[in-house]
Amino acid sequence: MKKISTLLLLSVVGFCSKAQSFIQAYQTRANQVSQTNVTTLLQEFGNLGVKTTGSTANTNALDWLKTKYQSFGYDASQITEDSFTYGSSTSKNLIITKTGTLYPNIYVIICGHYDTIVGPGVSDNGSGTSIMLEAARILKDVPTEYSIKFIHFSGEEQGLVGSTHYVNNVVFQNNVRQLNLRVIFNIDQVGGKIGNTNNTINCESDQSGQTGNDAASLSFTQQLATCTTLYSPLQINMSNAYSSDYMPFENKGDIITGFYETTRSYNEHTVNDTFANVDPTYVYNVGKASVGALQHFAIASTTSLSTSDISINTLDAVRIYPNPAKDILNIELPHDIKNFHFEVTDLSGRSLFTTENETKINVSMLKKGAYLGIIKSEGKTAVRKFLIK
Repeated sequence: MKKISTLLLLSVVGFCSKAQSFIQAYQTRANQVSQTNVTTLLQEFGNLGVKTTGSTANTNALDWLKTKYQSFGYDASQITEDSFTYGSSTSKNLIITKTGTLYPNIYVIICGHYDTIVGPGVSDNGSGTSIMLEAARILKDVPTEYSIKFIHFSGEEQGLVGSTHYVNNVVFQNNVRQLNLRVIFNIDQVGGKIGNTNNTINCESDQSGQTGNDAASLSFTQQLATCTTLYSPLQINMSNAYSSDYMPFENKGDIITGFYETTRSYNEHTVNDTFANVDPTYVYNVGKASVGALQHFAIASTTSLSTSDISINTLDAVRIYPNPAKDILNIELPHDIKNFHFEVTDLSGRSLFTTENETKINVSMLKKGAYLGIIKSEGKTAVRKFLIK
């Protein structure tokens, strides 16, 4: 690891603090990240099983991703695949392109891998996958000056195989650059661990590879940190890049930054990397930071375009506490919600009991473990995961 000069760090911090200010439209869209959507996506990703590169589950995950983008309104011309081989197996990277208004041939890449090795990989990297899907949903019709590519890589766990193939065969062909990239924003393992204090995120820059892009990487990472404090409740920890899908880009001289959980779960690459063990609230907060940062990097419109651009599920403000709980679970709702239905299920979706309009729920009959609380009111739904200790 190379030392960073204090002068360089101070100059970058000073530059970024002047260049960035709060933008209400960015916050409005960051607030459209849905806790219910995040929780549901994490659960669905876990249900797809062990997504080893080249496996049937890996292919099923790819199809699941494509279906999500189609449901958001991305058309066939925006959705492409990049096939590669690993040993005797074949797998695919998925690329979704949203064209910019001023710089259509310069791309901001937001990326993360969807393959796993042992367990279902809900944190590593269902968390990054879920955030990318939410960002793509929210920004679908928001104009950005730079083009955005949402890239889901496979083969990461076998040594960055998919991202290396993409860089060497799409970004470059015969060592000739084909795509001009502004920045690569990688999100990998931001699931936290339920029960931990998950209030800080690592903002990663490269300071140990190609030297020519180190200062730019540090600058963009400071911008990422500023966006995190502007548009989410998270604290930031400046950190160095490590072996994830941004490294093949960095090796070719491109500028990288990324998110990684600060308090590690250490469930990665084990059978314990399941929906039961991640903290959906942490993923939700990282999602808000990511949507804020992606708008900043791609220079999104600073005005809200329509009612749909600012619509938010009011039930997403629901809070369930304490978590973990023991005997009583409290439900805190927005003041305008008077009539609601509450259901508790296990993580497989089996209903355990329901209540109507009760804000203090007796949960003393539940065994120790993780459960879902589902709140419904006037056609809207909120989902929260909670623990019984």
